[in-house]
Amino acid sequence: MKRETCRIIKLPKIVDYRGNITFIEAKKHIPFEIQRVYYLYDIPSGEERGGHAHRNLEQLIISVSGSFDVIIHDGSLKRKFHLNRPNYGLYLPPMTWRELENFSSGSVCLVLASEYFDQDDYIRDFLEFTDQRKNSTNLKNF
Repeated sequence: MKRETCRIIKLPKIVDYRGNITFIEAKKHIPFEIQRVYYLYDIPSGEERGGHAHRNLEQLIISVSGSFDVIIHDGSLKRKFHLNRPNYGLYLPPMTWRELENFSSGSVCLVLASEYFDQDDYIRDFLEFTDQRKNSTNLKNF
């Protein structure tokens, strides 16, 4: 099975004088079927979200309004992405630690997920995450 890596995905954008439209088709624009959609909003200044990884879940994170930063970690490397355009999304494969911060006023973070909610899929302790990453095979770095 081919493992995907974290990356920015440019989504289709149809420009129209009446307003633009962006759409997402599973398995065409993103490498997974969408099972769940949720969004974060009304995040108070200075607050952070995330602070976990998923064992199996894949996600696409999009700033549909405003901006925020996504810091990702694969157990050895750390990268920061600034999301501020609704036609770009950050793809996160399984076993990627993520933290979301620096939310602008009125920002909305849309998340497309490959699985239904499953509490057992979460890894909320960074040391446990790094241990599991070290013991996993077939995982790519960024």
